[in-house]
Amino acid sequence: MKGLIQRVKQASVVAEEQTVGEIQQGVLVLLGVEKHDDETTADKLLHKIANYRIFTDEVGKMNLSVQNIQGELLIVSQFTLAADTKKGMRPSFSSAATPVQAEALYNYFTERAKLLGIKVANGQFGADMQVTLNNDGPVTFMLES
Repeated sequence: MKGLIQRVKQASVVAEEQTVGEIQQGVLVLLGVEKHDDETTADKLLHKIANYRIFTDEVGKMNLSVQNIQGELLIVSQFTLAADTKKGMRPSFSSAATPVQAEALYNYFTERAKLLGIKVANGQFGADMQVTLNNDGPVTFMLES
């Protein structure tokens, strides 16, 4: 499972011309699910994202997590993160989870995030979405479990 995370001042996602999710300060998570992923890999990635210290403390060091600052998460499914881009000029999606498996793990991931007490907003699984964000820094990391 892969999570491309971005520290944001605000972010939103639109599907079918409707805003389906939006947050203020926090983390935008673009989530890619692969065939070998399961609830254990989802839990590991969520733990890392919730506790990853990417927000600055009072002396300007990245020492605070999204939980520490009582920030928010916007979780958006991103099928293309599962692409293999090592060879050729076209991505291969052979390692991507099936839509059924990916949606189940995406839903599991978001529900588990809510149990942590983090305010969570979502994209719309499988939809054509437009994501708008104000990347803070910019600060962007690729996390994998």
